[in-house]
Amino acid sequence: MTSHLGSTTIGGRTFAWGERTFVMGILNVTPDSFSGDGLLASADPIAAAVDRARRMVADGADLLDVGGESTRPDHAPVDADEEARRVVPVVAAVRAALPEVPVSIDTTKAEVAAAAIDAGAGLINDVWGVRDDPALFEVAGRRGVPIVLMHNRAEARYDDVVGEVVADLRRAIERAVVTGVPFEAILVDPGFGFGKTADHNVAVLRGLAALRSLGRPILLGTSRKSTIGRILDLPADQRVEGTVATTVLGIAAGADLVRVHDVRENARAARVADAIIRGTWRADVDPAPGRPEGGPH
Repeated sequence: MTSHLGSTTIGGRTFAWGERTFVMGILNVTPDSFSGDGLLASADPIAAAVDRARRMVADGADLLDVGGESTRPDHAPVDADEEARRVVPVVAAVRAALPEVPVSIDTTKAEVAAAAIDAGAGLINDVWGVRDDPALFEVAGRRGVPIVLMHNRAEARYDDVVGEVVADLRRAIERAVVTGVPFEAILVDPGFGFGKTADHNVAVLRGLAALRSLGRPILLGTSRKSTIGRILDLPADQRVEGTVATTVLGIAAGADLVRVHDVRENARAARVADAIIRGTWRADVDPAPGRPEGGPH
């Protein structure tokens, strides 16, 4: 399937948008991740990160997102030096172990982004992409690195959550381009779970197709989020099936990239969704001509 979105080069790899859904695996180098997967609890966080990265890639991850500061509610703030101390060695080690796999840096701090790029990161993932501060835009433009602009708000107040998310992201794209980031180097994220109530999150996912009007690839990050937990009444480590449901629905609505903790399950779901929605699979060779599909054989 062709796409008007074209392609974006991340960490030396070209992502042709529309061909299929890509999967981003999450590497949290934190002690306090909401999902309980923070790698700082390990005796050797760098080795643990590389091991998890290898497993994620084997399970179907196309790129890896490294973050050193939790974004859960009431998280402990981390200064730039500490955040860089956490993420830079992990970025370098993962790139050395898996040089063909692009790495993203999940940060809101320009100095951390720059240090991570020096270590091998090829994408900036900005969870405050709609704020007025141009610092991360400047790093992305100057270093020639793509950037994800995620929607967020300090207070979850909206008259029309989908319309306002689209409008805020449109303004963020305009600011990034003016700052020097090429339009083709921008991805957008509706910010599921950020600055929104559970009802807002459901509405955003229901109206995700509206983000297509922005003309940029859509990253969707619903993995293990509290809204899924509220729907299912389950803790973070038991939200895999709920996450898979949002992945499939997101792909149907136009998501190009999904950011997940549980790579294998979501990559398999994305492959089936792509076969149906994007038409990526064809039964060109029937392994057993004349045998109907459906039953046990």
